[in-house]
Amino acid sequence: MKKLALHWKIIIGMVLGVVFGLIASKMGWASFTNDWIKPWGTIFVNLLKLIAVPLVFASLIKGVASLSDISRLSRIGGKTIAIYLTSTVIAVTIGLLLVNTVNPGSDFDKESIEVTESTKLGANKKIVDAANVKEDGPMQFVVDIVPTNIFSSASNNRNMLQVIFFAILFGIAMVMLPNDKTHHVKGFFDGINDIILQIVDLIMLSAPYGVFALLAGLVVDFGASATLFIALGKYSLTVIAGLLLMILVVYPLILRLFTKVKYLDFFKGISPAQMLAFSTSSSAATLPVTMERCEDHLGVSEEVSSFVLPLGATINMDGTSLYQAVAAVFIAQAFGIELDLSQQLTIVLTATLASIGAAAVPGAGMVMLVIVLGAIDVPTEGLALIFGVDRILDMMRTVVNVTGDATVATIVASTEGELREVTEKELMS
Repeated sequence: MKKLALHWKIIIGMVLGVVFGLIASKMGWASFTNDWIKPWGTIFVNLLKLIAVPLVFASLIKGVASLSDISRLSRIGGKTIAIYLTSTVIAVTIGLLLVNTVNPGSDFDKESIEVTESTKLGANKKIVDAANVKEDGPMQFVVDIVPTNIFSSASNNRNMLQVIFFAILFGIAMVMLPNDKTHHVKGFFDGINDIILQIVDLIMLSAPYGVFALLAGLVVDFGASATLFIALGKYSLTVIAGLLLMILVVYPLILRLFTKVKYLDFFKGISPAQMLAFSTSSSAATLPVTMERCEDHLGVSEEVSSFVLPLGATINMDGTSLYQAVAAVFIAQAFGIELDLSQQLTIVLTATLASIGAAAVPGAGMVMLVIVLGAIDVPTEGLALIFGVDRILDMMRTVVNVTGDATVATIVASTEGELREVTEKELMS
């Protein structure tokens, strides 16, 4: 297995986990599986939770601090961030509309799901929380975003919005100070970010075994029901439909509204970066090619591309956000959890803000999904439902992420008068 790529190892782990779960269900090994196999899956999920806060904090500070000179880039920066956030909200909304229309997780046999005591306690807690919310004012949600103690907030993944708020504030303050006073701090957070990404790589090495344990336990819990595989197929198609809508409808419409660039020409210019994004599942790995294609083949100025695209690789994750919205509601449907309007709006806000801190590396979307699930009190064990197909979907959503970055770069360049016309030779080369 050493020579196999990680995604193949994960797929093998998934298949073996399903096979083991089916055998365990038929042979009456449910107790053994839950006692000795499933805990390893829980450990893997806990590892993902472990690095969620430092991953968001370090990568977000690094991204905001990259603004460097506010006086020169304030207008471009404000425009860029506004468009990035708007496109992310659109992506999450499309995901929610699709998943609520298709209902891919609604076909599960709810009676076959083992309701644990912790799940019952969680349901009771939600009732109490709902009663408390009625007593709060309409601005309480905004008040809750601002932390009173960042260390306390960082100790609980459910307070991720508070961590994100502090990270943005910290990054802005760094930008406003002279470079000689923040040079070492920037270097510190660059190093922290690299270390956290290395930890992510180490955790992902255990992914095949974690997936095996999670799926083995899941198949046993669900009684080896065929509805699991049917629902998984519907879920995958729902995500893919949303991603196609972003690339074939949303981005062409935005380009048509704000630029004179034809989307076919845009697609020809950016297609090599899209292919690399698909093969690597990494916006960061694709960034050099994305910048080269935007500058040399779409006519975006170097000033705009060097700011918009690196920032986009850090804070603009349209494909990832859409996937998180679909995945969160799908998992809730699978567990028989009804999400009201306020919870779905929480998904929009949390997925949008979490995408700002998502690292541009393979598998980071799964880490961010933990945050979204935590915000709406959906069991994170449901990650096992989608992990098996996550690699393929990760490749596809990275294409959307990179395409979104290039789209925004083209729009900003056009509105700033920094977009030159390209020749047919430049476009096709």
